[in-house]
Amino acid sequence: MTQYIIRRLLASIPTLLGIIFIVFVIARLLPGDPCIAALGERATDEVCAAFNERFGLNKAIVPGLFKIDRAFVFQPEEIPASLIDNQFTAYLSQVLTGDLGDSIRYGRPVTEILIERLPTTMELAFYALLFASVIGVLLGLLAALRRNSRTDVTTMVVAILGVSVPIFVLALLLQFVFAVSLPSLTEDLFGVRIGLPPSGRLSPGLQFETIPEAFGLEDLGGLPRAVLDFLSGLYTFSFLITFQFRQWADAVQHLILPVIALGTISLAIVARITRSSLLEVLGLDYIRTARAKGVAERNVLRKHAFRNAMLPVVTIIGLQLGLLLAGAVLTETVFNLSGVGRTMYDAITSRDYIVVQAFTLIIALIYLTVNLIVDISYAFLDPRVRLK
Repeated sequence: MTQYIIRRLLASIPTLLGIIFIVFVIARLLPGDPCIAALGERATDEVCAAFNERFGLNKAIVPGLFKIDRAFVFQPEEIPASLIDNQFTAYLSQVLTGDLGDSIRYGRPVTEILIERLPTTMELAFYALLFASVIGVLLGLLAALRRNSRTDVTTMVVAILGVSVPIFVLALLLQFVFAVSLPSLTEDLFGVRIGLPPSGRLSPGLQFETIPEAFGLEDLGGLPRAVLDFLSGLYTFSFLITFQFRQWADAVQHLILPVIALGTISLAIVARITRSSLLEVLGLDYIRTARAKGVAERNVLRKHAFRNAMLPVVTIIGLQLGLLLAGAVLTETVFNLSGVGRTMYDAITSRDYIVVQAFTLIIALIYLTVNLIVDISYAFLDPRVRLK
């Protein structure tokens, strides 16, 4: 198992390099000038020249590819001169030293922005994936066991609707029903407003302590402080370990609607895959043999059918992470969450190449890690899998 993990990690290196290169080039080929996007009316020729010099944008993007008068021109004769001295080589050497650079738009280290924004998206994506996986598998299992019944038909209709409704439409509907209509209805009937928060991560004015403040580690610096600040951004985790239960309950309430909006499409896909996979397994010969031997139906499902049916389901669950991270842009915008999605959108529109590259690299690392976990889980689900 250890050798397999090491081989997979080594095989991921070319993938990461390819992702870095493609995003690096595509971001710079987009129309627009980062100097004009960042400075607006102050972007004179002299100012932009100094701006490009500061951020290294006056160099070739890759060997031979130059930007001249806002157009990209490939100059083969310049390849020897730009073979080493180009933007991509400089950025790659910078990343290998652990420096993700400074944001063009904010003028701050990208690492600080990651520590602030990444926990929001990770928390949202984790709970959305958990919601989609648990509920989706249960609905798929229920539909497969009651094939062609009303339960099966209803479950699949709900799954189709879940896939069909766009995230931003579902998000707005959830806000209207649970944050506007339901509180008004309960106030009219019972005199008490019962509902869910429409946006944000915490209620306005709610005081809380970060992990360094709660444990008296304010003077801690360097990497340990950065890790603690990152963990503090995971509200449902940090409030729990610091015993701030009121704040924890408030953070959970604010997560419910975004998690449902983001995870519904993935839930529908997981439910449909679970149903079809389990029905296929239940029709195989070894299942009929187990039943003919008198094995209880519960044991047939638990020991023989369910684990084998879960192989394609686990694969789909791992792939849904990419969908959740992509859907986070809309979800974070509708629910006013400052996470990776909104930051990436702002960085792309403002041509903040450094932020786009850094966030893409981190997302790629997360995605590769999840897929590695999925591959390793095959050995536990199916004893026939041999990782040699």
